[in-house]
Amino acid sequence: MAEKIVVKAEKREEFGKNVNRRLRADGKVPVVIYGGGTESVSATAPLSELAAIIRSDSGINSVFSIDVAGDINDVIFQDRQVDVITGRLIHADLRRFAKGEKIEMTVQIHVVGEPTEQFEEGAVVTQVAREIKVLCEPAKTPEFVEADIAELRADRPIHVSDIKVPAGVEIVDDPETVVVTVAVQKELELEPQIEEGAEPEVVGEAPAEGESGEGGE
Repeated sequence: MAEKIVVKAEKREEFGKNVNRRLRADGKVPVVIYGGGTESVSATAPLSELAAIIRSDSGINSVFSIDVAGDINDVIFQDRQVDVITGRLIHADLRRFAKGEKIEMTVQIHVVGEPTEQFEEGAVVTQVAREIKVLCEPAKTPEFVEADIAELRADRPIHVSDIKVPAGVEIVDDPETVVVTVAVQKELELEPQIEEGAEPEVVGEAPAEGESGEGGE
């Protein structure tokens, strides 16, 4: 996101299922803020603001600030619970981090370019992996990384090791993991159809009456 978002939250003093129901009825979500070398804090935040962050281009990788009674920290979604029926956010764990701290993030892989090799008929370029884990400062997390398939070959897929990432970003996944490959789909050969009214020849079948067998007069 272009601007740092600040979410104003309130420290929680009451707990329990009934309290949580009242909070959700008021459009608020219980959150727990932890990490960064300090104690965890329980608070409540506006559902509309957290949902807007999740729907943004950066999604759950978004870095934003949360203000709890004047104590402002940069955070990121670490975990969240969603109502299986309504799809509504009902709880969130927010990871607080210190300046310069790197954490593991998941980003999407976008396939770019065109293969320079001409493949045989029926060949299909297939993206096997669609996400990749990286280690970086949350503020430097790329929205996506690109897998260039210009060098894709029938006998050489594109691996994680072929993906280039920005400075300050380290790939965590196995470098030998296949990202894009070429699969050849061959049509099945159909057995010849027997013309309507014709009887199939049966090997070893005795000749019909009146027909001469092999060696007959």
